[in-house]
Amino acid sequence: MQLFRGETVVEYRAGARAVLPFAAVIATVGVLFGFLATAAGLSPLAAVLMSGTTFAGSAQFAAVSVLAGGGTAGAAVTAAALLNTRYVPLGVAIAPALQGSFWKRLVLAQFVVDEAWAVAYLGEGRFSHKRLVGAGVVLYATHVAATAIGTAAATLPADPSAWGLDAAFPALFVILLWPHVQGVSRITAAVLGAIIVLSLTPLTPPGIPVVAAAVASLLGAKGG
Repeated sequence: MQLFRGETVVEYRAGARAVLPFAAVIATVGVLFGFLATAAGLSPLAAVLMSGTTFAGSAQFAAVSVLAGGGTAGAAVTAAALLNTRYVPLGVAIAPALQGSFWKRLVLAQFVVDEAWAVAYLGEGRFSHKRLVGAGVVLYATHVAATAIGTAAATLPADPSAWGLDAAFPALFVILLWPHVQGVSRITAAVLGAIIVLSLTPLTPPGIPVVAAAVASLLGAKGG
């Protein structure tokens, strides 16, 4: 491929190896997403295509949870977009390392997800685009393949609530949130977000409470 011409494979392999522990987690999340997305009404193909084009687990879960609750497509897209705003500072930080033509940088940018970004970081503000690609390819392939497996599992005759999967959406977001609830401002943001959701849920259409609660995250932007 032209993208890799003249480059050694050492750094690509280093990125791929370093991200393997994360890939195991991504596989679990992918299977769960495929199962729940199909159970929520998406076709297996739509669920797999969503993983292939969105490639952002938390945003995908947010969008599907809104749709599953009867929310509009607009609310689902807004919720997903708000969750993905965290990639703005990540992209700004790694941008100097993504050199080459516009199209090459555009392709490389698709691999800037949390885990691949962390693997690509070399310290002192420096990043390796080769490690980013190595890690990104592994994560992308794992995420899409795991989603396909999850959609296949969803076709089996079973009641998801019997496995506790009806509680998977809230449980997943608690897991994602927990490591970041440190410091007064972030705890305040989490509590305020919960209050907003609980207050609006009986009064507004599905999806609106999630979007409104995301505004509370602005309080935690500076950290605690």
